[in-house]
Amino acid sequence: MTAPSLKYARVERERRWLVDPAVPLPACDDTLAIVDRYVTGSRLRLRETLAADGTRTRKLGHKVRLGEGPEAIACTSLYLDEGEWGLLAALPSHELRKERRRLRVDGHGVAVDVFSDACAGLVMVEIDGAPDLSPGDVGLAAVAEVTLDERFTGGVLAGLPREGLLALLAEHGVVPA
Repeated sequence: MTAPSLKYARVERERRWLVDPAVPLPACDDTLAIVDRYVTGSRLRLRETLAADGTRTRKLGHKVRLGEGPEAIACTSLYLDEGEWGLLAALPSHELRKERRRLRVDGHGVAVDVFSDACAGLVMVEIDGAPDLSPGDVGLAAVAEVTLDERFTGGVLAGLPREGLLALLAEHGVVPA
């Protein structure tokens, strides 16, 4: 496999943890409503975010793994206007909805994602580029680290039926309310 060009890409080195949805979430002033559409048969993702102030952002993302697993990914994004969004949103895709609470801990980005719809009851924490940080640093107790578990990647979760999610959470002792 030829290594992808990183000329226009940003490299993500995220770690992800599953969090008990019954645990109170940390206070946060920066939240986004996110709808991801994973385009069927591709590595493309359409993302629409809505900030608390009403700012809407739409972009097309392309993710390429830099190794065998999901721990290092080259991400490229293009921001879309209404016409481009409308054209691409018509492509067949699987949808994933979540609220993202964004925090800064020791200068590093921490995202607490609370999923909805078919994935309701799933709460995950993502920490990018900070190997020494953990969910405990933001007051959350992790149920399990799921960084290397492919089933907790966005593309897989988007296509997972509700019963599949419940079975996946049950493997870790999580029972959504």
